[in-house]
Amino acid sequence: MLSQQTIDIIKSTVPVLEQHGVTITKTFYQNMFTEHPELLNIFNKANQQRGRQQTALANTVIAAAKYIDNLEPIVPVVMQIAHKHRALGILPEHYPIVGENLLKAIKQVLGDAATDDIIGAWANAYGVIADVFISVEEDLYKQAEANGGWRLFKPFKVAKKVEENAEVTSFYLVPEDGSKLPPFKPGQYITVRAKAAGEEYVQNRHYTLSQPSNVNEFRISVKREDECDPKGVISTYLHNSLNEGNTIEVSAPAGLFTLDESNNPVLFVSGGIGVTPLNTMLQSMTSGRDVTFVHTARNENVIAFKEQIENKVNELKGTYKTHYSDAEGFITKEVLAPYITANTEIYTCGPAPFMETVISIAKELNVPDEKIHYEFFGPAMTIKALVHA
Repeated sequence: MLSQQTIDIIKSTVPVLEQHGVTITKTFYQNMFTEHPELLNIFNKANQQRGRQQTALANTVIAAAKYIDNLEPIVPVVMQIAHKHRALGILPEHYPIVGENLLKAIKQVLGDAATDDIIGAWANAYGVIADVFISVEEDLYKQAEANGGWRLFKPFKVAKKVEENAEVTSFYLVPEDGSKLPPFKPGQYITVRAKAAGEEYVQNRHYTLSQPSNVNEFRISVKREDECDPKGVISTYLHNSLNEGNTIEVSAPAGLFTLDESNNPVLFVSGGIGVTPLNTMLQSMTSGRDVTFVHTARNENVIAFKEQIENKVNELKGTYKTHYSDAEGFITKEVLAPYITANTEIYTCGPAPFMETVISIAKELNVPDEKIHYEFFGPAMTIKALVHA
């Protein structure tokens, strides 16, 4: 338990964190990786270089400060982060390293304004928050093992490699030890760990499982990112270098972006490779629920799983619509409005600007926040604020 004095001090730092939060987190990561370069085997290098991880952490620290006396409002964010931590293999021994470097960064950036009382209060608060994450993540590790999964990573072989279109390739992965796979919920992801040629550290990437659960294989469907800046380093490695018979390390399924079990009408709105979790949700559905799938891509040459999705929607007697942005422009309210009723559950996934557009349209059409579901690839930064504005 934190004392009222500590809580008051933490809350008093919110304005300065809002002003200097990203500078603090940038300094934090620089210091931590200098002292502990082995952690570069865990953290996403692309997110670091694009500033996304720093911004996401700053937002999390600010939210923790605002709600330090009642963390319940940020429980959904805590759970989302905990799932990613479990998938990445974050362990209790990592938290003291993070805490030490975060406090050091606060002091370094704020200088004399970071008094001993402020640093002491944040040390106490960080200890409480770290204990929450450690406890939640240990529960997730145990749940994975109880579900037939495993802790950390295990080797998988590529059983099959299939080109879906000019940009997307699917990889069918089977456990190297021949064991059966745990069930997973449609929409969840696995994490693959690989070292690309010329890279000093291994890199981790989350990829949605792109077919419904079965005991024999996982399937991921990866869009090739050619810029390699380093956003595309691992996708290019997978496309160019990971072949049938090769081995890659994989963590057990994780994630909270899953299909609800209500009978409400459901509208899927996919953008590009964001189709992968939505297709898995769709393929898991049985008759009895109204379904519409708005399937968007730049053009027909790069649309993935079109025939499979169209066939399943027809089987469910639903509605299927393609939208090609090269010819039709960005998706609009006029496109989505006919498919939204009072009880419609909206699931969207794709690039951040695409999801911002879909979410804005849904809010304009008075869809309640609790009926808007989305998956953000990488650290969530701005969309949370949009949905809960």
